[in-house]
Amino acid sequence: MPTPTQQQTLEPTDLASDSGSSGQQLSHGLKQRHLSMIALGGVIGAGLFVGSGAGIAAAGPAVILAFALSGLLVMLVMRMLGEMSAARPASGSFSVHAEREIGPWAGITAGWMFWVMLCCGVAAEATAAGKIMNGWIPGVPAWAWVGVFMVFFCASNLTAVKNFGEFEFWFAAIKIAAIAAFLALGILGVTGVLGHGAPGTSNLTGQGGFLPNGLDGLIVGLLASVFAYGGLETVTIAAAESDDPKRNVANAVRTAVWRIAVFYIGSMALIVTLVPWNDPKVASDGPYVTVLQHLGIPAAGTIMQVVVLIALLSAMNANIYGSSRMAYSLVSRGEGPKVLAKVSGGVPRVAVLASCAFGFGAVLAGKVWPDTVFTWLMNTTGVAILVVWIFICVAQLRMRKRLERESPELLTVRMWGYPYLTWAALAAVVGILALMTTTEGNREQLYAAGVLVAVLSALGYWKQRRNA
Repeated sequence: MPTPTQQQTLEPTDLASDSGSSGQQLSHGLKQRHLSMIALGGVIGAGLFVGSGAGIAAAGPAVILAFALSGLLVMLVMRMLGEMSAARPASGSFSVHAEREIGPWAGITAGWMFWVMLCCGVAAEATAAGKIMNGWIPGVPAWAWVGVFMVFFCASNLTAVKNFGEFEFWFAAIKIAAIAAFLALGILGVTGVLGHGAPGTSNLTGQGGFLPNGLDGLIVGLLASVFAYGGLETVTIAAAESDDPKRNVANAVRTAVWRIAVFYIGSMALIVTLVPWNDPKVASDGPYVTVLQHLGIPAAGTIMQVVVLIALLSAMNANIYGSSRMAYSLVSRGEGPKVLAKVSGGVPRVAVLASCAFGFGAVLAGKVWPDTVFTWLMNTTGVAILVVWIFICVAQLRMRKRLERESPELLTVRMWGYPYLTWAALAAVVGILALMTTTEGNREQLYAAGVLVAVLSALGYWKQRRNA
């Protein structure tokens, strides 16, 4: 546990705008409309449009249940994070809360684990976007597009934070329009309005039934759905640079329930109702393309490629932003190289450059050491979000008790069913980690992440003891 002195240094609300080594602070250039669209668009990523195909192939129609269960868990975690972030907005979000409530070692582990995850996400998204562009313009190699995207978004994040907000606002608007159009077309398809006949429940009960691959298939689908939700936490980081952090983060978190229900669970239900879950195209072309083709929508493949490209670029932009702010927050608290804390023009530009450099290094590792370094890096990201969720649960249990005693007026957002639902969420996350040991691919992710967690925890504990 942190000492009373450590708690006092972390108490002020200026955690939302820590001073860098230059004495400047992060700007507050994000507006309510930016935060609202970041929150809405943050749940719609390439993992939904493409990655969900693996969950459908494994779980069959029961993917609805998988996404509902994991969605419920995410709702609980985001509610906990919203409670803490509304009470104490901070550019480091859960890392700050973990440091204050559990100890510096926890803040270091959660923060740098999340930073590595976001930077590796930048590499994966840039690579996937480069492949799409190379398919459209074969004369330009994929690596050249990767370079273009990296330079462009790095440059945009070096400017005022409102530019990041504007990019994400329009990216999110396009993604929301795309998923809304898909849901509308799907409903028309299910009711038979489009002239293909109402499918009824034939695809839900045929081809092996609702749970065709048994419990094992459901487990694989559950794991796939959990990782598709990753990235929602960035909105609580962005809220610290908004014009009204406490109100904005509260509003963003309160909308999480219907966003998850409509976008994820709703679209999964429409997909497995409209097309057979075991249609090979679901895995090869993607579930959304398959449905649009089934409904006779012209150029369905191209339309979804455009949407996926936008989702990739949006995630890339958000991950550069989130990783740079997390690095900045960590080093401003003395948990990393001081040079990364330099702020100019209200932007932690050195942290932005360092995050982009790590991401580009991961891209190069994918070319030079695809089966060693790159594989290990990408494996760590699969479990990183679960590690972060554990820290969020533990920090909320402790922070809620302290706030009720010392500052109950700060509890403008309250966790449902505290402490019982917090303990239930914590048990669920631990259970998911246990389920990962049942399959070889997930075991590799678990072991890779375990090494990183052990190293970061050891370094953090050593630093904590040295500063005690």
